[in-house]
Amino acid sequence: MMNLDLTGAEVLGPQGLHRDGLSFAEGVIVDAPVGREVDLSGYLVLPGIVDVHGDGFERHLAPRRGAMKQMAEGLVAVEAELAANGITTATLAQFVSWEGGVRSLEFAEQVFSNLRDVAPSMVTDLRGQLRFETYQLDLYEGLPAMMEGWGLRYIVFNDHLPHDRLQEGRQPRRLVSQALKARRSPEKHLAMMQAMEARADEVPGALDALCKQLAQKGITMGSHDDTTRDTRAIWAARGATVAEFPETLAAAEAAAEMGSIVVMGAPNVVRGGSHNLNLSAIDLIAMGHCDALASDYHYPSARRAALMLWQNGMRDLNGAWGLVSAGPAAVLGLDDRGVLEAGKRADIVVLDRETLRVAATMVQGRMSYMSGDIAARFIG
Repeated sequence: MMNLDLTGAEVLGPQGLHRDGLSFAEGVIVDAPVGREVDLSGYLVLPGIVDVHGDGFERHLAPRRGAMKQMAEGLVAVEAELAANGITTATLAQFVSWEGGVRSLEFAEQVFSNLRDVAPSMVTDLRGQLRFETYQLDLYEGLPAMMEGWGLRYIVFNDHLPHDRLQEGRQPRRLVSQALKARRSPEKHLAMMQAMEARADEVPGALDALCKQLAQKGITMGSHDDTTRDTRAIWAARGATVAEFPETLAAAEAAAEMGSIVVMGAPNVVRGGSHNLNLSAIDLIAMGHCDALASDYHYPSARRAALMLWQNGMRDLNGAWGLVSAGPAAVLGLDDRGVLEAGKRADIVVLDRETLRVAATMVQGRMSYMSGDIAARFIG
């Protein structure tokens, strides 16, 4: 770890931008100089980005079906991309789903077991989020032990079963392509979905019991794509305190009223709306109902979304950047990062003041990324 005094830069502290410098020693921000100066005039020094949900890692772990045999090497590539985008804490969101393929239990076992084994050697703080399909009743009994074995502390519940079509006896959309990805015949894939739909009455009670078990273990829980006030209330009663990507204003407002944490996708902000025409994150932020932004499927979007909100005047820099730093840290229960103040981890991203591109990223005072002219400032 480096012990440094960063001088000359505009530093984003709890009260806003200042030029008083930032010092850190042994990976922690301190309130007095430590003796070795690095002049960062022309740069912004901001809290490192805490990504609370991202699945952009899939392109590195499964670039082509069956092509990646050394998943640990893929995770090294993932870390490089994260660091280049200013992300110092990353939550890799991996499915366990009946949908199969890269969402299968078998693929998740590879991802989470390699993450558990490789993450301690990384500079970036890599964590896992289990995205669990709720109609997999046969997996409920072993799920808490499975999560413990993988070292997971965060689960989000999903339901992608095409209920309307199954109940109406119609063929689900994309049945053939989905079956091929899962390496099943379309007939077997459809029969599996129909069998799950037939047990729909068992799911709510099973979820109540499962969530009670997970809550007793201190697992953070969330729901995904809530559509109604009642749905969010049900999840809140189960202890799922995170409302991830609510699809309607009613669901988002209910989450805010119930004290739940609302997470939206940063690409939604960058695009100016949801790619599938759901609730606009920008609208939700304007109403004060969004607590955190996640990279979702595109790691660069976290930085870009926060800067857009600042540049267009929707939020001051503290408020905008807090959506990708302090806000996500609160989702994960991490009170040691997300802001640049004495006693917190030295998780830092340095941006070029003119271009606002990432010039350097540090995790607990260790360099995870550095590019261009800034290298001479640190190396001398």
